[in-house]
Amino acid sequence: MNPTENHKPDTSHSHRGDQRTPRPPRRNFGRSHTTHVRPAKKHDDVIPPIGDNIRIIPLGGVEEIGKNMTLIEYKDDIVVIDMGFQFKDDDTPGVDYILPNTKYLEDRKDKIRGVIITHGHLDHIGGIPYIMDRIGNPPLYTRALTSIMVKKRQEEFPHLPALDIRVVEKEDSILLGKLKVRFFAVTHTIPDSMGVIIDTPYGALVTPGDIKLDHVDGVPTEREEKEFSRFEKEKVLFLMMDSTNVDNQGFSTPERLVHQNLEEIIKNTKSRLIIGTFASQLERVMKIIEIAEKYGKKVVVEGRSMKNNIEIVRTIEMLKVKKDTIITIEDMENYPPDRIVVLATGAQGDEFAALMRMSNKTHKYFKITPRDTVLLSSSIIPGNEKAVQKLKDNLARQGAKIIHYRSSDVYIHSTGHGNRGELEWIHKKIKAKFFMPMHGSHYMLRVHEDLAKSIVGMPPEHIIVPDNGAILEIQEEGTKFVRLKESAPDNVVMVDGFSIGDVQELVIRDRKTLAQDGIFMIVASVNAKTGKLKKSPDIISRGFVYLRESQDLLTQTRHIIKKTVEDSTKGMNPINFDYVKANVADNVGRYLYQKTAKKPIVIPVILGV
Repeated sequence: MNPTENHKPDTSHSHRGDQRTPRPPRRNFGRSHTTHVRPAKKHDDVIPPIGDNIRIIPLGGVEEIGKNMTLIEYKDDIVVIDMGFQFKDDDTPGVDYILPNTKYLEDRKDKIRGVIITHGHLDHIGGIPYIMDRIGNPPLYTRALTSIMVKKRQEEFPHLPALDIRVVEKEDSILLGKLKVRFFAVTHTIPDSMGVIIDTPYGALVTPGDIKLDHVDGVPTEREEKEFSRFEKEKVLFLMMDSTNVDNQGFSTPERLVHQNLEEIIKNTKSRLIIGTFASQLERVMKIIEIAEKYGKKVVVEGRSMKNNIEIVRTIEMLKVKKDTIITIEDMENYPPDRIVVLATGAQGDEFAALMRMSNKTHKYFKITPRDTVLLSSSIIPGNEKAVQKLKDNLARQGAKIIHYRSSDVYIHSTGHGNRGELEWIHKKIKAKFFMPMHGSHYMLRVHEDLAKSIVGMPPEHIIVPDNGAILEIQEEGTKFVRLKESAPDNVVMVDGFSIGDVQELVIRDRKTLAQDGIFMIVASVNAKTGKLKKSPDIISRGFVYLRESQDLLTQTRHIIKKTVEDSTKGMNPINFDYVKANVADNVGRYLYQKTAKKPIVIPVILGV
């Protein structure tokens, strides 16, 4: 979809432009105590045989924006659709990415006939380097542009085996086991987006992937009508569809209208123009470069992901401009400011992105001046409001004129996902018997369920709103749609430094505690024979209190440490140091909370001498 799709909140946010490689492992502090974890769901050994049923399991993308991945299973054949990741959030500090749980597939890798990728946004391709090898590296099918984006990202993981990528195009059909798979073109914010049709003995299974409609005043264009006319002769048994913007009424702004408005701005701006947008909004990025060339302007590209994507579309000649239209940042000074258009990442206020570095005067080559115009061609991803405001404040302090989608009386941004009116139109064209809403939070899926029932007239028993790992089956030769009581494994899988897998709840909780309340470390030397302290314990505080201004607190804490150690070791020979440490941690932690209302991680180090 499109945080980036690069994507109510407009998920152009779920595709962030940067494509980061994993960081080296980090050291973690933790406490030794029990933690409550979510009870394991019944799965694996208790999941009943599939029989003649069709099984659909969303492994991700139905409880959140991101990590989209769904599998279709029939008899001995499994087809996987998309393999995305999700960026970390406030609940997963220190984590790089969040992945779908693929244990169900790992246990059945011999049945996987292929992976189909609908388009090149990170919430659909981001998980490939972390997952493909774990599920047996099956053949991967996608369109030309997406295939190159996948290969480019895979270069960051040279230790992995080569992918078996097979390029398909719209109207192609392939056979994956007993399943015939066909493809059709859809409108999104990145070229070569495609929908998927999987033929089964009981009817077709359809997903358009991330989708919006090209339209004029709410009337889909002739091209859209022609593309969806194929379903007039299809017996569509099952539909799963994007729910990102289902809560927005009417039709979304066509990207074509955004292009027209951007052309007017580029044409009429008589100063240096800096445009911040998502690198994943590739159609818009290409159009900006073409418009700049049309009016004799030069384009400077800033941002690694932006440069990578532009290099890809130039390589496959999807972007056809003169060689000297795109110039290096060093050459920028050779042209008057009014002939320069800068394409930059960082419109979301990312700390290290090009636009933020320009705004805070840390960019090596760019200095914002009152003659500059900065156009932010993106909506604000929920959670980024403060960062974007800081970006705008910094730019304004330097005198730049700022145009953003809320301040402008013309459209300079549009979402990559269809509004409620578009989804209704697609439902009525496809006319599916059964329906599963996907790609969105639970609320979004419920709103989509309501649309299917109240507007399209689908019976409630023909719709299932799933959770990640839910096992849905079409049974009795396509006449019954059910959700099994069993589920596939769905516990969270994270990329955390060099490790990939479950990050224990205790580790995440400790990271949150460190961020909120800090750490309080005690180093005490104890006579191993008498159990008495050899000297006053050393105390180290980080992120909790400033020790120099907390002498009374420290004095009383030392008294508690001394009393706890000596009470705990009384009559004990030999001394159980683990027992002593646990008592010190509990007593000190209780006292600190009483005095400060904070719960730092208390780590006692007891040395027997």
